[in-house]
Amino acid sequence: MIPEAYISIGSNIGDRRAQIERAVTALSCLAEAPVRLSSVLETPPWGYDGGCDFLNICMALPVSIPPQELIGRLLAVQNEIDSSPHRNPDGSYADRRIDIDLIAVGSCVVSTPELILPHPRMHLREFVLIPLAEIAPGWVHPVLSLTPAEMLAAISSENCKFAQRKNCK
Repeated sequence: MIPEAYISIGSNIGDRRAQIERAVTALSCLAEAPVRLSSVLETPPWGYDGGCDFLNICMALPVSIPPQELIGRLLAVQNEIDSSPHRNPDGSYADRRIDIDLIAVGSCVVSTPELILPHPRMHLREFVLIPLAEIAPGWVHPVLSLTPAEMLAAISSENCKFAQRKNCK
């Protein structure tokens, strides 16, 4: 069985939908079986006050390449779409055309300076958990032993919805 990589893709400036679609198209070329995509979720920026809301999706990408190689490919796609830094000079988050995060690869646990899997803040982020619960409800976090829905139940969902809030095109 081919392991599934769970990838979070978001955008909050420019043509958000087109940039997400471009990332999905590029990443789908890595798939060894059909990919699954969540619905689009719109949320305010997480961890900073940004100008526009993010559109977010989660992608289940069946791929057998090692996670360390996969993260390199994800970053290459991200940089091809937008090479701007995702942090301001003071270290705070910045608005971005595209943000691609490797959330998990099956039940793999990795802890290196370059990569931590599962993503160390996934359990705090509704914009990751809501789409992940949609496409992988049975996935279990290999460290926390919780499903996406169980992690989501631990945090509030007041700021999220499956509809447009602001048109920031």
